[in-house]
Amino acid sequence: MKATQRDFAQTARRAAGQARVFFFCGPDEAGAAAAAQKLVEMLPDAGERVELSGADLRKDPVLLGDEARSSSLFGGTRHIWVRANGDEALDAVGNHLLGHGEACPVLIVATGATDKSRTAKLLENRADALVAMFWPPELRDVAQAVRAMGDAAGLRMGGDLAERIARAAGLDVRLAQSEVTKLALYLDAAPDSPKNADAAALAEIGAATEEDGFMPIVNAVLSGDRPKLAGEFARLRELALNPVGLLLAFERRAAQLAQLAARLGRGGDVRSFIAQEKSARRIFFKDERDLERQLERWRGEPLERLIVNLAALHRALLANSQSADILLAQGLTDIARQASKPLRRS
Repeated sequence: MKATQRDFAQTARRAAGQARVFFFCGPDEAGAAAAAQKLVEMLPDAGERVELSGADLRKDPVLLGDEARSSSLFGGTRHIWVRANGDEALDAVGNHLLGHGEACPVLIVATGATDKSRTAKLLENRADALVAMFWPPELRDVAQAVRAMGDAAGLRMGGDLAERIARAAGLDVRLAQSEVTKLALYLDAAPDSPKNADAAALAEIGAATEEDGFMPIVNAVLSGDRPKLAGEFARLRELALNPVGLLLAFERRAAQLAQLAARLGRGGDVRSFIAQEKSARRIFFKDERDLERQLERWRGEPLERLIVNLAALHRALLANSQSADILLAQGLTDIARQASKPLRRS
């Protein structure tokens, strides 16, 4: 089975009762992870979560099958959650599919993979598997999702507030859900006792905005504005912004640039293209100048290298959490140095 974010809601319910291996991929890592969590909630009996990494499975390709067919410590049900990069889990999935006996559900969230990857091709035509591909969402889509989250939490909110939460979360539905949950708790809202939500209440819970959140440093680095880096790194420390969360914001912007570059094509005029995207409301008007500068710098091979480097930096942060701040500063400085080089277009 295959699905995208457009038909995932329709496909997921059937897949939860029928499939045993689920592969979530695509440039929108946040959307893929959120969809995987929704599918866990749809499983008839999800039970205990067992987490494995793609690196573990690459080193030991039989580990996945063994874990999927072993019993829970307390005799209950379980499911396996794998966070992989690309096709790290390919051999492990192949071995697992050849195994015999009852196995628990396996959910794989694969950063840097698409529905064209070898793991996806291995699974897509199987009735007992689901491949779900997620592209970066547009502002209006996340705003609609935020309003749905609000309805479920007992919050009555207008479209402007939903858009504000979506922008503040960097179009990351996981962060947006966190803000909606905090807002509902603050207002003591529930589905059976709904409350009105407004900008004042959002400000009271200290929701991060684009101005005091991730985007200033994202734009400084990707635009090659090196003089701003020292101040942005100091602000990063003062606000105690999460390094991995910040890197996810970089990955989302890189995915957005890849999407824009694909629509622009080779040799297109960036300024007029971005103006058209703004008029069509596919980008937020405040992002127009930053996206124009960044799309000039990050297209083709440079953009491909940027995406690979961000994925490598993400893995390094997860593997070395104690040195995350230093690794992040070094990695972002290198990217800003590359972005500040004179543009060369053939």
